[in-house]
Amino acid sequence: MDQIDEIRLQVMWNRLISVVEEQATTLVRTAFSTSVREAGDLSAGVYDAEGRMLAQAVTGTPGHVNTMAEAVGNFLDAIPPGDMAEGDTYVTNDPWLGTGHLHDITMVTPVFRAGALIGFFACTAHIVDIGGRGFGADGKSVYEEGLQIPIMRFAMRGQVNADLIRLLRANVREPNQVVGDFYSLAACNEVGLRRLGGMLDETGLPDLGALGDFILSRTGRAMRERIAALPRGSWTNAVTSDGYDDPIRLAAKVTVEGERVLVDFDGSSPVSRWGINSPMIYTKAYAAYAVKCVVAPDIPNNAASLAAVEVTSPPNVVNAPRPAPVSLRHVIGHLVPDLVLGALAGALPGRIPAEGAGALWNIHISARPVAGQDGRRAEVLMFNSGGMGARPGLDGLSATAFPSGVMTMPIEATEQTGPIVVWRKELREGSGGDGEFRGGLGQVIEIAPLDGHEFEFSAMFDRVGSPPRGRAGGAAGAAGRVALDDGTALRPKGWQFVPAGRRLVLELPGGGGYGPPERRAPEARAEDRRKGYVSGEEP
Repeated sequence: MDQIDEIRLQVMWNRLISVVEEQATTLVRTAFSTSVREAGDLSAGVYDAEGRMLAQAVTGTPGHVNTMAEAVGNFLDAIPPGDMAEGDTYVTNDPWLGTGHLHDITMVTPVFRAGALIGFFACTAHIVDIGGRGFGADGKSVYEEGLQIPIMRFAMRGQVNADLIRLLRANVREPNQVVGDFYSLAACNEVGLRRLGGMLDETGLPDLGALGDFILSRTGRAMRERIAALPRGSWTNAVTSDGYDDPIRLAAKVTVEGERVLVDFDGSSPVSRWGINSPMIYTKAYAAYAVKCVVAPDIPNNAASLAAVEVTSPPNVVNAPRPAPVSLRHVIGHLVPDLVLGALAGALPGRIPAEGAGALWNIHISARPVAGQDGRRAEVLMFNSGGMGARPGLDGLSATAFPSGVMTMPIEATEQTGPIVVWRKELREGSGGDGEFRGGLGQVIEIAPLDGHEFEFSAMFDRVGSPPRGRAGGAAGAAGRVALDDGTALRPKGWQFVPAGRRLVLELPGGGGYGPPERRAPEARAEDRRKGYVSGEEP
């Protein structure tokens, strides 16, 4: 290949990324659920005819993008290419074949050109409801957690599956939102398909073959070079999750050998009887993300870069077999990066940040009028973030969703979806761990039902019993806390009740500090006091 051809293919690669960005933008603009529209809890990408991910949209979570990279292959196993046709769109929410739990809907659309299958577009989004017990940890099996959709056709030759739509409406609490999001996902892929067709027409490329080979070969070579520069050996780490009723141990061994990084989760706690387990597809997604954050953050994320990280585990809480309950798989999955990064700290001292809040403090609220009063029923979902751990050389980011990367829904948008009021949402003073570099601050959030209403809520919180640890001599961040405004302590997980006239108070954990506190610069401490990040005088 001469230099002109390489330059041309690089331009086409950039053009392909713009196609998937427009694909994701379509999903954001047309989605019904605030989790998609406001928080960006989604993914979008383009794949070659073999189901290998070539490019992903920047908007999206690692849990969605990296699981979807594997999920498209599962669609190909279930529906052979010979059974596919133009106008088809396929769908599933199978936790083990899709993205880890029933609330995530994955859609895949084949791309044909001149009658030949040349690739796929895929997208994923978290919907507000999928029936069953609702979004929470209380289920004892996946059968209690909602409607399961096997890999099947959402549309055949352009005709939407009306039976599936009727089934959805009969099984969910918010049928208009859910069905609307299904159509939004299908439209997302359709926009990608059209823009890709225009790109191929303009460039004269017959298919994605040459471009795909260029993308994957360059990415694979770059990943191998980065891994070759790492020290050889194995390193271990363990993290404790609050669990549901008992603490959960997460253990990892990271091994660098040859041209790969191997992550093994042997030694983690057994499968939980509650819905906090993670299917392997989701655990792999966040393990690969953690490695890539340190080893190759600037290398594009696609099938070749993901293939350099191999993940293994016996059946346990991070490799939960069917039909284990997995609704809150993100609680365990979001702790996997801190777990893996902690192991890599042995190989790469001075390069790994302290632990952060990790798991999102999601809350699902089921609001209703008090008995005997008129009012409104609604399902409300909020994403909230604690503090990130301090970095070598920099303070941690406050109220930032790492590793998921989702945004917090604006209060105004959240209050429009149901009869609740968010009375307070502010940084939690002093919650970041002390150190040469301070951990990021958590938040304090107060939520109450509107007058004449009450609500139940599903708590999905962690780092209450086991706060984020500091690194290299830094102090731990503040532990989280869940209570009513009268001081009544509540559990960090499970469905609970907030009566009329009371407020729910969430105190989110802060990130751990990095380095010995006595090394923190005096001007940095003064700035902390000036901004109200800490209180009191210098000790």
